[in-house]
Amino acid sequence: MTDFALFAAIGYLLGSIPFGLIAGRMFARVDVREHGSRVTGATNVLRTVGVRAAAAVLVLDMGKTILAVLLARTFTTSVGVETAAALAAILGHNWPLYLGFRGGRGTAPGWGGLLVLSPIAGLVASTVGLLSVAVSRYVSLGSMLGATSGAATLIVLSVMDVETLPYVWYGSIGASIIVVRHKENIRRLLKGEERKLGESA
Repeated sequence: MTDFALFAAIGYLLGSIPFGLIAGRMFARVDVREHGSRVTGATNVLRTVGVRAAAAVLVLDMGKTILAVLLARTFTTSVGVETAAALAAILGHNWPLYLGFRGGRGTAPGWGGLLVLSPIAGLVASTVGLLSVAVSRYVSLGSMLGATSGAATLIVLSVMDVETLPYVWYGSIGASIIVVRHKENIRRLLKGEERKLGESA
């Protein structure tokens, strides 16, 4: 239990690092929480600051979960601890301690965690998500489809004894968090009011 608590705490604190806010201030001297969707994720950074800042935020936000998992993997032998660290990083990103619990939607850290826990599921999620964005031009739709396809792939791989059950919990809980955090996007998609990729905030 000590390992679970320790690495979950580490994951949460890593996830809480507000790279979107930092990039907004460094690149354009703006608080991204006051523009667009008012979240700190890479998509809002893209719309309010620009491509370079958004690319940096995407990589860094993915890296938060990857680092949390690698630390757990280095110092423990428990896939359950890895899973707890990864989920905690998503929670930290969405509800960061340093920003009054106002963060992002969890897509980038969720994506990073999936890639390091299960490269096969990560590849499926990446393919589905990126193709969805390319075809629809809706980042939110691609995020949700990528997350759910990754979770579904983990379930299939677990049934086939390719992946372990704790990873299924990561996919299922992580995807649920991401979809719920996109509830406003879902409403706008249904109304035809969602902004497409390339549209400014």
